[in-house]
Amino acid sequence: MEHDAQVSDTADTLDRAFMALADPVRRAMVARLSRGDATVNELAEPFAITKQAVSKHIQVLEHAGLVTRSRDAQRRPVHLDAAALERLTAWIDQYRLIAESRFRQLDELLGARIPNQQKENTPAHKKEESK
Repeated sequence: MEHDAQVSDTADTLDRAFMALADPVRRAMVARLSRGDATVNELAEPFAITKQAVSKHIQVLEHAGLVTRSRDAQRRPVHLDAAALERLTAWIDQYRLIAESRFRQLDELLGARIPNQQKENTPAHKKEESK
């Protein structure tokens, strides 16, 4: 039962993260935060939206576990949680590796069949058949 709860928690975490990243404004904020911490005002600069809307986007990213906020005197910088992005990357990578393995198997299968077909279609081979 404990394993099922962990799988469910992981699925919920992934769902929240991918839903948060589905929005282009939030993806742009994550991209900006990848270069360093930023305040709400700094995150709001490139967008024609209110600071209240920016704060709501940050809350979605926080709820997804992708960013955190801290207090630095009067500032409340937003920090990207690199470990959270690493977990998303690891999840994607496991399926990428499976797909790559299947493509390699297909390449090997096709590679074994194509040389024989190419021999049969060469002009020298056709001449021998007509004799």
